[in-house]
Amino acid sequence: MNILVTGAKGFVGKNLIAELKNKGFNEIFEFARESDLSLLEKYTKECDFVFHLAGVNRTKDESEFMDGNFGFTSKLLELLKKHNNKAPVLITSSIQAETDNPYGKSKKAGEDLLFNYYKETDIKVYVYRLPNLFGKWSKPNYNTVVATFCHNIARGLDIEINNPDAELNLCYIDDVLEEFLRALDNHPTMQDDYCVVPITHKIKLGKLADLIKGFSESRINLSISNTEDTLTKNLYSTYLSFLPEDSFSYDLKMNCDYRGSFTEFIRTPERGQVSVNVSKPGITKGNHWHHTKNEKFLVVSGDGLIRFRKIDSDEIFEYSVSGDKLQVVDIPTGYTHSIVNIGERDLVTVMWVNECFDPEKPDTHYLEV
Repeated sequence: MNILVTGAKGFVGKNLIAELKNKGFNEIFEFARESDLSLLEKYTKECDFVFHLAGVNRTKDESEFMDGNFGFTSKLLELLKKHNNKAPVLITSSIQAETDNPYGKSKKAGEDLLFNYYKETDIKVYVYRLPNLFGKWSKPNYNTVVATFCHNIARGLDIEINNPDAELNLCYIDDVLEEFLRALDNHPTMQDDYCVVPITHKIKLGKLADLIKGFSESRINLSISNTEDTLTKNLYSTYLSFLPEDSFSYDLKMNCDYRGSFTEFIRTPERGQVSVNVSKPGITKGNHWHHTKNEKFLVVSGDGLIRFRKIDSDEIFEYSVSGDKLQVVDIPTGYTHSIVNIGERDLVTVMWVNECFDPEKPDTHYLEV
């Protein structure tokens, strides 16, 4: 199947082409702004489906809106007619087509071309009025406010918020791609005469800014946002794609002494925290118990012995642990416990606890095993 993608180097085009290749489509005709028009002649003759994503979103000369969003669409359809090519055509319009501004008028003109093309030829067309899109490879100060916020906040730059209560309707690029693949299979999601991406998210501009700022601050406070919320999960993935390439890593605060180190890694408000504990050979750590707090220990390097004793008993239970055999050990409440490095190298233990440490209520009571 030969698939023509116009706007191939744009935000949606790059993501779409990558996913088409993932799905095994190898005959992809990529047409971008800098491509020679003679290629379009060839592609419109041989293609079996058209993703018409090319358009003008921002320009200093408003006349370019009509040239880019109406004129090029007209040229594309003329070439398809010339070659008697009955390939279905999908076009990306915008919710701005409902407005009276130059950009909206140009997008509406492009839509009308497609609908008229269908009436004249009975060839399938899919017209998508897309909301505000976001995701990897979007452009700051061009595609979406999400891209601008992510780019600036990841670099410690200021962002501008004129009305924090302004409500946005956002759509994630992966959801767009899923819908486009349904259209490719002739199963688009319809709403009246238009095709729609069924998954969108509403959020106020101020809340959006706070969420993205929180992603940046998480490197300091170690708090991970609740990604059970789909919008938050997708925004965080988008934010990470905007990190400067020399800033992928960040330091953690290591609490070090002669025994080794203890370092918090991740904190979550609803699922506790994860830390990394390093013990030197012969060192014992722990010797305490908890009322409610519970933990999981996972030794990933070295050899250790985890010892337990119920606080009202003299009987001691022991578990040998080693990085050579990954095994999780639960630390129940009401048992004083310790972990000792019985090997000749550092003992490295990943520790999960069900609640973040609160110095006002530590629930940690010293008692030797």
